Amino acid sequence: MPAFSLEALTVFLGLLLLMLEAFGPSHSKKFVGFAAAAGLAFILILSFFAYGPEAKPDAAWAKWSLWNFYAFDNLARFYKGFALVTTILVVLMSIDFRSILSRFTDHPDSEAGTGEYYALPVFACAGMMWMASAKDLAGAFVALELVTITFYILVAFLRRNVGSLEAGVKYLILGALSTGFLVYGIAWIYGATGTMSLVEIGAKISTLSNTTPLLFGIALILIALGFKIGAVPMQVWIPDVYQGAPTPTTAFLSVGSKAAGFILLIRFLDPLLQTGSPVAGQVTLMLAIMAGATLLFGNLAAISQTNFKRLLAYSSIAHAGFLVLALAASKPDTVDDLSSVQSVSFYLATYLLMTLASFFILAQVRIQDGSEEINAFNGLSKRNPTLALGLTLIMAALAGVPLTAGFWGKFFVFKLAVGAGLWWGVALATVGAAAGFYYYFKIIRAIWWEAPANDAKPLVLPQITRTCVVALTLAVIVLGVWPQPILWLLN
Repeated sequence: MPAFSLEALTVFLGLLLLMLEAFGPSHSKKFVGFAAAAGLAFILILSFFAYGPEAKPDAAWAKWSLWNFYAFDNLARFYKGFALVTTILVVLMSIDFRSILSRFTDHPDSEAGTGEYYALPVFACAGMMWMASAKDLAGAFVALELVTITFYILVAFLRRNVGSLEAGVKYLILGALSTGFLVYGIAWIYGATGTMSLVEIGAKISTLSNTTPLLFGIALILIALGFKIGAVPMQVWIPDVYQGAPTPTTAFLSVGSKAAGFILLIRFLDPLLQTGSPVAGQVTLMLAIMAGATLLFGNLAAISQTNFKRLLAYSSIAHAGFLVLALAASKPDTVDDLSSVQSVSFYLATYLLMTLASFFILAQVRIQDGSEEINAFNGLSKRNPTLALGLTLIMAALAGVPLTAGFWGKFFVFKLAVGAGLWWGVALATVGAAAGFYYYFKIIRAIWWEAPANDAKPLVLPQITRTCVVALTLAVIVLGVWPQPILWLLN
């Protein structure tokens, strides 16, 4: 099937879910969530059979001007699958989180206000898939805004919760600011090169006699995309928004939105960092400075956190620093080694597994204990020993302990930075990794060494959450020993 059909089917699924929500039973909207997960899983299967115009050059659709704006290569296929898998898991998490959604949208005995919460991530998924195929800055901007506007609603969805409304306002204000930076940056690049096509930009920058306007536009766009990926200087919204938003939304922001921002950043940087580009050195320097500042801010600020959600928020900033450092190394594709783009994609794939597993567990602690503080995990080894072991493995993976998937992600980043001679970046990354061991192991200490509260009850996971946590944790361990499956998917 033509590749563009994937986005069309995703949008159609979202509209169908809204119809089901409007005309289905009002006492429970659980079926809408299951329909969303099943529909996205079907589209994920179809993505393995999708093809671009080069597969059927004689087809009528292969001659459409759409392909001037839409790319379908291995990278696009990988990130479309990434967006679909992330959205499926977030929707499943939302189904088990519906008691909190009901309490703060309608009332505890009704799910009448929760149906849209299962449909909106589908539209965000469509935007992320379009971003993975962006070949033009205008098209990328439209896809990015579809994702961002959907998140405005998801972040503030708990309309009877002050924290969610506060998070929504902060996300809206800073999101609008980043949009202004993005549009202004696109305007400067168009003024300097006369095109918004990423392919043509790469050909035209080598003919520029004055690259200052182009560099100014690039800096503005890097600042704007820093908002999406959670990098300095646009990272200040992350802790408050992560803490106030519904937990499934926070998970979606932490994984899906970040990955979408990085695929767009990769597409944008590709023509700028080509061999012979007159701006490659300056762009690499911008990325290196952004990576160093992000690594320091995220890792050092996470040390003092007592709220698990805020700790994951600052660690999300720290992980963005590692990812930007890999891009700053600017290593092209080779037969024997991973490129910067492949290393970033591998890191994000492992980050998906670890982070979503953490949020599945955090969501249940929020539901059953009414708390997101780290001390809510005190004595988890006595309340649910199996879950305690799983969360310990997940935290160890996030810290980068060997024989876990998280170790390989950091290893590839360090290898790229050393190969590129970014020694001060390596030093900052080492400090960040050491700090990560400290704040992730605070969770492990609470699980095994702290006594549970006197009124603490056994923590029992619902079937959906239990299945997802077991699957994700096993994947973290298997990929730590045998990372080849992700490398195969990248190719």
